[in-house]
Amino acid sequence: MFLFECKKTLVLFVSAFYFFTGSLLGDGWESSIWKDKTYRNQRVSSSDPTNGNDDFIKIPKKKTVTIAEIKSRGVIKHIWMTLASKDPMARKNAVIRMYWDNQTHPSVEVPLGEFFGQGWGEEYILNSAPLVAAPKKGKSMNSYFPMPFESGAKIEIENESDEDISNFYFYVDYEEWKEPLNSNLRFHAQWNRSVTEPKTVSRKENEWALLGETEKTIFKKENYFSVLETEGKGQFIGLNLYVDSPTPLWYGEGDDLIFIDGNQTEANLKGTGTEDVFNTAWSPKEVFMHPYFGYPRVSESIGWLGRTHLYRFWVESPIRFEKNFLFLLEHGHANSLTLDLISVAYWYQGLNSKPMKVLPKREFRLNKPEINFRHIHKWRDSFRSEKGYGEIWGNE
Repeated sequence: MFLFECKKTLVLFVSAFYFFTGSLLGDGWESSIWKDKTYRNQRVSSSDPTNGNDDFIKIPKKKTVTIAEIKSRGVIKHIWMTLASKDPMARKNAVIRMYWDNQTHPSVEVPLGEFFGQGWGEEYILNSAPLVAAPKKGKSMNSYFPMPFESGAKIEIENESDEDISNFYFYVDYEEWKEPLNSNLRFHAQWNRSVTEPKTVSRKENEWALLGETEKTIFKKENYFSVLETEGKGQFIGLNLYVDSPTPLWYGEGDDLIFIDGNQTEANLKGTGTEDVFNTAWSPKEVFMHPYFGYPRVSESIGWLGRTHLYRFWVESPIRFEKNFLFLLEHGHANSLTLDLISVAYWYQGLNSKPMKVLPKREFRLNKPEINFRHIHKWRDSFRSEKGYGEIWGNE
């Protein structure tokens, strides 16, 4: 109970900090909120058109529904969504797509829950500046990313589930502008996944020198997990990383490497470990949420076995690029670990005539099976069998 209260107090403190320091995505509301505005507030929502109380839409199984189509100039400032479905994995089996300025291919194509900061089809609280999963128990999904458009915007939800989304509620709040945006940068988000393999010479999953001397990292682009690779001018602003680890050993010795504008031999920005990318330290395993970074979901098993969600938003200083951008992440030191890594990258850039990488279909996005104490006990039995079922404690 004491631990729960401490976590609750921490979240409330961070929330209060965010409130009293103003908007962390801009110059601060206190310096601009009282100034004259020229935009017109608009909203598209699931409000019942008959003025009844059925303020939702239905999204049938295997169907795609356009929830908003705006034919003007403006900036989406807030999106709120919640849903009900018999499918417990509805948030993973539904996909959100966004199109800007009449482009035929999407600039955003991400499973719904993972876009809003909830991995593996789960529901849990997330409290960051641009994304919030709010009570009841994370069922309310919110985005505060500004999403500009010059000649139109469209948002679709595809339900890849075998069950209907019986109740889908939403707001899309936007500012309608008369004046030009004076920027061609548009909001983008992309999903990526890799079940990695050890890329060390020994092929061992060696961390913390538990299996012998630790090997040196050998740089090969294909050995790393790719968070984002894109061409054009823009600025990278955020990352949700969902880690499912089949080992109880620490998953986060891997460094981040960020290459900017053509340089893919020496990283412009080089990190020192996964927890350091996400502004924490010393292999943490505790829930913590700050407006810019945090761990909203951590492993509940032995060590770091299982699922951990990390986020980092560079809204205080977006990472700029003029020609191209590449963000790589090691999976364990020297790329030594098997991990199921899912990332959602968020960035702004000009619209590209070439479509982004196509999101894999539902059957290729399924969660890995859980590894638990039963499997650990079977591993122990295999070890005992190799030793002739003699006296075995387990640390031999």
